Amino acid sequence: MNRVIYPGTFDPITFGHVDVVKRAAKLFGKVTVAISNNPRKKPTFSVAKRIALAKDALSDVKGVEVESFTGLLVEYAKKKKASAVVRGLRELSDFEFEFQTAIVNRKLGNLETVLIVTDPKYFYLSSSMVKEIAEMGGNVSCFVPKKVELSLKKALK
Repeated sequence: MNRVIYPGTFDPITFGHVDVVKRAAKLFGKVTVAISNNPRKKPTFSVAKRIALAKDALSDVKGVEVESFTGLLVEYAKKKKASAVVRGLRELSDFEFEFQTAIVNRKLGNLETVLIVTDPKYFYLSSSMVKEIAEMGGNVSCFVPKKVELSLKKALK
């Protein structure tokens, strides 16, 4: 079985992320959801909270582990003995960024990238949009798991 990594900030994890993880697990058997601890970003939730929310959201998916990483993805992938990186592709504008990142990861660490086209019911969804809706008091229950929704309400009040 090949191990793949699905890296991201996951601030917070959404139903779109969950869909990509489920589909990657079917394809590869084992998926590591690697939550980035990127000091350049200012996430709403701590790394520990993002891990807890992701583990809860993915608890029914076999072959999935959730952990964090710091530094270059290619170095983390070597440590995990991963064969590839999985990324969700929502729209055409995502492609340009993902293509560039895939080329750099291949050049730096001979790491392949597999793009999974997001299910059409989630193609518009992003963590940033979910947070903005929650900040303005909107209902995000159709975008995120229940524990994420409750955590957002608590964090953003």
